[in-house]
Amino acid sequence: MIYVGIDISKYKHDCFICKDTGEIIVENLSFENNKKGFQRFLDLLKSYDNENVHIGLEATGHYGLNLKLFLEKNNYNFMEFNPLLVKEFKKSLTLRRTKTDKVDAIIICQKLMSVPYTPNSKLFYHKYSIKSLSRLRESLVKQRSKYMVQLTNILDIIFPEFKPFFNNKFSVTSLYFLNKYGTAEKMANMRDFETPNKLSKCHLTYAKFAKLKELAKNTIGESNEVFEIELQTLICLYNEIDSKINSIDKQISTIVKELNPPTLSIPGIGELTTAVIISEYGDFNKFSNADKLLSFAGLEPGIYQSGTISCNGKMVKRGSGYLRYSLMNIANIVIKYNPTFYDFYLKKRSEGKNHRVALSHVCKKLLRVIYKLETQNILFDPSLLK
Repeated sequence: MIYVGIDISKYKHDCFICKDTGEIIVENLSFENNKKGFQRFLDLLKSYDNENVHIGLEATGHYGLNLKLFLEKNNYNFMEFNPLLVKEFKKSLTLRRTKTDKVDAIIICQKLMSVPYTPNSKLFYHKYSIKSLSRLRESLVKQRSKYMVQLTNILDIIFPEFKPFFNNKFSVTSLYFLNKYGTAEKMANMRDFETPNKLSKCHLTYAKFAKLKELAKNTIGESNEVFEIELQTLICLYNEIDSKINSIDKQISTIVKELNPPTLSIPGIGELTTAVIISEYGDFNKFSNADKLLSFAGLEPGIYQSGTISCNGKMVKRGSGYLRYSLMNIANIVIKYNPTFYDFYLKKRSEGKNHRVALSHVCKKLLRVIYKLETQNILFDPSLLK
């Protein structure tokens, strides 16, 4: 068996290669993060059977993505390690503080040899794609929310009665009025009722339309050229980013439908939320049990035990913060669609736990269900829940 440890960096990668007998094949090879460098690395491995080559590297964000895709394309699998685990493993071997790329490659190789080999999923590319899209979507949604706040602020100045009229929401109908008319003065003189009526699916009655005109006519807001420019700019930015989010949603839904993961069968979990779960975890089979899923998301409680003292602490909040945030939101939706999860939530509430703590317990139960579905490739069956 051949073991390969790779230390990833932005412009070049260092590797250490040895046999399972301990014989060193390559003590230090540094190859560039380009086609020539990748081919040089591949030439070293060609003399060995793909199945007998175990490759280990740290999970270092996007720096190693091209190398991972290159390995997958050439039918090599690899195993990723959390950098924190590699760091702790290194501490267990030596008290020295020496840190070089060469040393790190050797440590990764030694770590690889010390654990069961659980390589990446063959769906690595697809899951990385939806992971990138999901995180981009989250970033855009936050940016859109900022624009909504800024829009509210400027409307409080030029037409403070506008947003309360629409229940303080930016609906399709309210955005139509802002896009087409913008100022209160123009809204006071508008005549087209049919278009906004159709957009609202007939929820906007003529009486409401007339009331909006009356509010615009008698508004206490003050407007000038600067405020109008600011309003139109924010509306334009809001519309553009909203359009991008809708486009990304369609792309994510298409990929998830093609993969059709078992998690999608759980009531209350749609394509977008499924995308977050399966892309952040990647290959569920690399986790030996459901508790490892909790640890990866930072949902497990901290435990302190010394002598006669033993207590459970708060949620450790290590791991993927993005995943943890998403799971908490998903749990809030799932309890509305599944009686078992809802009853479990009420049970925790009756024990004196607050809403967020009770939701965290629902998350744990949900992840155990997801682990069973994904590792056994079965669909959700509410009758089997306990």
